[in-house]
Amino acid sequence: MTEGSLQAPIRHAYDWHSEGFYDAEQIDAELRRVFDICHGCRRCFNLCDSFPNLFDLIDATPGEELSEVSSDKFASVIDNCTLCDLCFMTKCPYVPPHAFDLDFPHLMVRARAAEFKRGEVGFVKQALGQTDRNGTLGGMVAPLSNWAVATDNKLTRPILETIANVDADAQLPTFHRETFLKHIGKNPPQINTQAPGFGRKAVIYATCFVNYHNPGIGEAARAVLAHNGVETEVVYPTCCGMPQLEEGNLAEVARRAHEVSDALVPWIDKGYEVIALVPSCTLMFKFEWPLIVPDDDKIKKLSAATRDISEYIVGLAKGPGLAPGLATLEGGVSLHIACHARAQNMGMKAAELMRLIPHIDLAVTERCSGHGGSWGVMKGNFETALKNGKPVARAAVTAGKAHVASECPLAGPHILQGMERIATAQGEGVKVPSEAPHPIVLFARAYGVI
Repeated sequence: MTEGSLQAPIRHAYDWHSEGFYDAEQIDAELRRVFDICHGCRRCFNLCDSFPNLFDLIDATPGEELSEVSSDKFASVIDNCTLCDLCFMTKCPYVPPHAFDLDFPHLMVRARAAEFKRGEVGFVKQALGQTDRNGTLGGMVAPLSNWAVATDNKLTRPILETIANVDADAQLPTFHRETFLKHIGKNPPQINTQAPGFGRKAVIYATCFVNYHNPGIGEAARAVLAHNGVETEVVYPTCCGMPQLEEGNLAEVARRAHEVSDALVPWIDKGYEVIALVPSCTLMFKFEWPLIVPDDDKIKKLSAATRDISEYIVGLAKGPGLAPGLATLEGGVSLHIACHARAQNMGMKAAELMRLIPHIDLAVTERCSGHGGSWGVMKGNFETALKNGKPVARAAVTAGKAHVASECPLAGPHILQGMERIATAQGEGVKVPSEAPHPIVLFARAYGVI
């Protein structure tokens, strides 16, 4: 054994089929073992609110010992984990193969899985995670649904806050009547046969967010790929199950993994690479699904064939090369690297992507935006999410670039809300962009293809 996590980290498969996985006494014992190690280390104090909650609980006891904290108080630690994975990937010196065998995020998933099995995950929380149903219904009545979710709507947002516990001030995604899947056949991009990458083929997993809320990300990706000679198809059978992972419904995540892999693997067999447009979905494909369904060959094949969109374009640039035509983006870019992109262990591909643009003035921030999926919009969490993301918003304000971008489509608007808070506090002189697009959108604009 070596100290300090000098070996490459490994992760164990979820043992979610065993009864012991859900046993309350076994979970409590493991929580106490892990929390005691975290208490003695405290390197993760500034990552999310789970760790400050834990340390405050311990520090409030007379002896400042974990043994003096009652187990019923652990809920605040478990609930505040956003599954960003940064503690495991960037901070913790005790991850496997270290003998301490510490995987904090996956332990939080285990605790939530036990809560879910006991029926303790509320109806509203589960309903918010039904992204396909919500996206379909919201799109059917758009723009009425977009009027209803707007933060300046003082009629519907207080009602939503009361009924669904969604903070009235939190920015929510808008809906599109025409989904990405419906739009792709109307204006197919022309393949550039002169591009160095001509002949390559990729199937794009649309993701629920792009399909229902932001088709522009998919359109930009297809346009850039076509300009670089890549033939694309678009597939979207269902959501990847990240919302269900957050709530501990591992059986539903496994079901979705099988459904999506059944749809995508035939394309791999035909020579297509797989591209996911949102880092959270790519992370599920590459890492989480193989740990939830470890013995499925289709899921293993999909995991090996999947690339994030930024990762794929950077790979093109390093391989056959990119088609000419990129022009600089005036005013520069402040780029946020998403947590679930960092957790893929692929390097800062979005930053590499932006640096392919000639004479780019780029400022990069590697820190959590604080949003944490659906967690960050909930009443009681939103202000904490803004607090946790304030360093990112402050960095964007300080950089003063014309463009702000994030790989995470939920983080982008959240960062802008943080910037608006800073602008209000500082007064005149702080400019907040009207949008925070995915980097592929800015890349497409630099090419002039959208």
